[in-house]
Amino acid sequence: MRRLWTPAWIARHVAMVVLVVGFLGLGWWQVSRAAAGNSLSWGYAVEWPIFAGFVVYVWWREVRLANRDPADVAGSAADEADAPTPAVTQGSRPAVRRPVRVARVPAAGGAAEDADLAAYNRYLSWLNANPGARPGDYPG
Repeated sequence: MRRLWTPAWIARHVAMVVLVVGFLGLGWWQVSRAAAGNSLSWGYAVEWPIFAGFVVYVWWREVRLANRDPADVAGSAADEADAPTPAVTQGSRPAVRRPVRVARVPAAGGAAEDADLAAYNRYLSWLNANPGARPGDYPG
């Protein structure tokens, strides 16, 4: 439980309480508007408590994930020998890998080019050569 009382977690707890109270308050405000005759507010009166419930769900899920024992997570991963190796290292940081450079190879059969594709490529090269021009200025 000590993990849930760090400054970051205290900020999350406060944000959850502020959001839930605010969303429920907005829902109550919409109920009062709907009772005064604004029929569109009935939809919003239902929507705001759903938002508050979603905030509580996300907060609850994050608390459960933070309270998991790291040994249990490592033990369950060792039991699953058939599972593929994840791209995440032990903990929650992603593994940093070297970028892979892929060589571009031109497509075979470049001589038999489509006429529409060639016209479109000429149009794009004209647009690239004339950056201030509008597409309607194309002479082709």
